[in-house]
Order: sequence, then C-alpha cells, then structure tokens
Amino acid sequence: MLDFLDFSFLDALDIFLVAILIYYTYKLLKGTVAINIFLGIAFIFLIWKITQILKMEMLSNILGYLLSGGVIALIIVFQQEIRKFLLMIGTTNVASRTNFLKQLKFLKSEIALETNVETLLNACKKMSKTNTGALIVLERTNSLDFLITTGDPMNAEMNQVLLESIFYKNSPLHDGATIIRDNFVVATRIVLPVSDSINIPSRFGLRHKAAFGISEKTDAVCLLVSEETGEISYIKDGSFVLYENYDELLVKLRNDMQ
Repeated sequence: MLDFLDFSFLDALDIFLVAILIYYTYKLLKGTVAINIFLGIAFIFLIWKITQILKMEMLSNILGYLLSGGVIALIIVFQQEIRKFLLMIGTTNVASRTNFLKQLKFLKSEIALETNVETLLNACKKMSKTNTGALIVLERTNSLDFLITTGDPMNAEMNQVLLESIFYKNSPLHDGATIIRDNFVVATRIVLPVSDSINIPSRFGLRHKAAFGISEKTDAVCLLVSEETGEISYIKDGSFVLYENYDELLVKLRNDMQ
C-alpha cells in the first residue's frame, strides 16, 4: 500500500530534473498571458498524480484522459512559447571557441577582445545629452547570428565615434538595433522580435518592447537610450535592471559581460 514511499537516488534525480524543467518553463512564460494557462495545467497534473497515488481510479482516469487528449490543444496554445524555447536551445554558442575560452580565465589574453563597456557607456551618455535614440544589443552566450540577416552585417571594432555615427538621426543606419559581439559591431539596422509581455508599461514604445523581446528569448543584454527623455535603460532577462548612477551601471555591465 505504501510502495510509493520507496525512494531511490533515481527518484531524487527525476524530481530534481523536473523541478529544473518547471523553473525554466515558468521563467520563459513569466509576464505573458500563457503563464495562467501553464499554472492551471500544472495544478490539474498535480491533482491527477495525487489521485493516482490514492488509488482514486475514476477521478484519475477522467483527469488522465483530459490531459492526454489536450496535447494537441496545448501545442496550439503554446506555439509561440515552444518556438521561443527551441530558439533559445538552437542558438546557444556553448560549443563556440570564443565563448568556451571565455570561461577559462587564464586564457583570456589569447581570445578576442572583450567588450569595452566603458567606451560603450560613454557613447550612451553622449547620445543621452542630445536625446539621440539608440538600441544596442550585447551578445553573450546565445548566438545572435539568426538576427544579422534582418539588417546590415558589419565587422568594425567598436569605438565611441562609430556608435555615435550609427545612431546619428540623419544616418541611414540609425533605425533598428545594433549588435555588439566581443568588442566589434557585427550588424546594424537589426529588426528585433517584439515582446508581448503584459508587464511593459504602455508609455514605452517599440524600441523598449524590442529590447525586452530579445532579452526574453536569449541571454543578450540591451542598452537603450530614449529619444523622448534621453534616459538610459539597461534591460536583461526581459526586465529593467535598476541602477543609481553611471558608476553602478558600469559595474553591472562589466559583471554581466565577463
């Protein structure tokens, strides 16, 4: 009767892996309407497992048929979220030489230049004073190659003058986002996926929604200069990163780009 209490190492590993899966699924759906559907399904599944353990066969069978018959419906409901999840997996640069060597601190002198975040922030401060709108995406471990075809490829070492020239109001390159990999501008005029999060205040425009969108789908971080207010925003994991002054922002950037 109490066979279900026979607990082994594999059971513990199974629970641990399921917990990780649930956590990342929740993180992926957080802030969207789909999170309510996910929580409802999780609750029904939990009740189903409890009824199985307690041998409540009638209710267990009803819930089992409900869950098994709804797989196709779930794929339709969560098609955008499934696409995001597969995109995150398929664009991870885990095996790339540069990102692998970044994890080896003693080999840093042998790899590509690290992003000069101080130069980057100085450019944003300069553009902030003139209310020059800018959206800069900093690539981390998830490859952003799938976005480069939406804009203009470039391979130029980043500096303050280059960034200011790109986002100058009369420049043909100022529309869209600019992607920085290591210390190089690799693409401009990039079209980013726009976030559908319900947590973004309505006062923020398309530039903010695009920054939220790419930071939700990948581990990239974004620096954004508002064209209306000149305010510099730092966006990571689909949310604003708060800071009190430029020195604190510089520290946060350095930590995230290590």
